[in-house]
Amino acid sequence: MPAPLSTALLIGFHGLAFAMVLYLISVGLSVTMGMMGFVNLAHGVFAMAGGYVLTGLMNSYGVPMAAALAAATVAVALASLPIERILYRRLYGGDELDQVLLTMGLVFMSAAAAQYLCGALQQPLRLPPDLNGGVRLGFGDVPVYDLLLIVCGALLVTALWLGIERSRFGAKIRASVDNLRMAQSIGIDTSRLFALTFALGSGLAALGGGLGASLITIAPSYALDNLVYFLIVVAIGGLGNLRGPFLAAVLVGLADSACKYLIPQFGAFFIYAMTMAILLWRPRGLFGRA
Repeated sequence: MPAPLSTALLIGFHGLAFAMVLYLISVGLSVTMGMMGFVNLAHGVFAMAGGYVLTGLMNSYGVPMAAALAAATVAVALASLPIERILYRRLYGGDELDQVLLTMGLVFMSAAAAQYLCGALQQPLRLPPDLNGGVRLGFGDVPVYDLLLIVCGALLVTALWLGIERSRFGAKIRASVDNLRMAQSIGIDTSRLFALTFALGSGLAALGGGLGASLITIAPSYALDNLVYFLIVVAIGGLGNLRGPFLAAVLVGLADSACKYLIPQFGAFFIYAMTMAILLWRPRGLFGRA
């Protein structure tokens, strides 16, 4: 196989793995912002928490990765419920500046808490032996863990799509996103629905943060350092849907991998340029409602 084609395939493979992580973290933010109208800049905190729980269980207690992932997802989802009820619910429908100040305050508080509890150093993800190394494909050696991320991400995306598009719970979410007052008028308990959706989004973020700990390192500044990426995915994809963030995550993942490999001196310049071009063309995102 020609070297340029082999390089392109390797870049694409790594970009897809990164895209799956971005999607799992960002899709909950897209749905909650679209339904609740809440500017939640602290969404990355839940991804960071999932990463810390995962690495802590694996590194300190030797918990198998699958069990640690499940524990991190459930723990963060449950912990998000009182946070939503005590802090977020008070500002639903309120001023956007208040929401920004609250959630940015949570970002800085979480960074300080993570540094105090876990230290300032990055938390390494010590993969099981079976997930180290590479797999020889026709175009080169591909990391086993990248392959796992793509497979797991595809399965989770499919399950999420079926769960939202083909279930009664998903129908209630879509109805609330389309017309909140009408959903309330026909008897949907939107308060309870908000809490469950928030917990689902937080759990998905924790799952993405844990799965992607080898690509996006877990550190106290995680939520702030990666906030722009999560917002770009949501902005490009559009609020309140599942297809948009997926396509946006693929675009961002592939562009990020290509830029880092081919033109690292430009950093994320072309990702921001792509974001500006798409938003000038579609201000509400690729699948945003007009």
